[in-house]
Amino acid sequence: MTIKSIVFDLDGVIVESEELWDQARESLARERGGRWSARAQADMMGMSSVEWSRYMHDVVGLDDSPEEINREVVRQMLARYADAPPLIDGAVDAVWRLAERWPLAVASSSNREIIDAVLAAAGLASAFRATVSSEEVGRGKPAPDVYLEAARQLDRDPTSCAAIEDSSNGIRSAKAAAMRVVAIPNRGYPPDDDALALAEVVLGSIRELSPEVVESG
Repeated sequence: MTIKSIVFDLDGVIVESEELWDQARESLARERGGRWSARAQADMMGMSSVEWSRYMHDVVGLDDSPEEINREVVRQMLARYADAPPLIDGAVDAVWRLAERWPLAVASSSNREIIDAVLAAAGLASAFRATVSSEEVGRGKPAPDVYLEAARQLDRDPTSCAAIEDSSNGIRSAKAAAMRVVAIPNRGYPPDDDALALAEVVLGSIRELSPEVVESG
């Protein structure tokens, strides 16, 4: 099927933020007596804010309510982004290259206020017709909900959309939504081989992303 829209992930694709999320959660866990483990970051990658804040409460063992955990981590992330979010080199240009050809959306695990802050700071808010946070749908990645909602807001059949992703759960989410997947593996938290095998296209850098590459998958 001809590609009619593109849906971007945010964290790890447009902004180099996975390590910052990890630091904010680990810092809070250690500060408040939680049981942080090496697998906590991997477990939470792609979860919605409702899911990871509950994980922090139930598994990491913080006494704070999930709502309070969510508020504090988001406060820390917004503070880290206050000067300028750490945009991935080449991401802004890649977004505009694709925006010249197709309507775009964002399907992100980040909270609504973080999505809006990053896109505003990057000068990309006007590039996207729709933005969806997984906190606004029933389930986070790897469930397809956030990608299906992005397609709905674009008024597109999901099978006519291509997704730009970097992580195992993100790739699985987009694939479960029946989208064509362009994977740009996160170097710090690379997707596993089984997830990467689901992608139609694998790139070494977002600087390689172009309309021709999207359509070649």
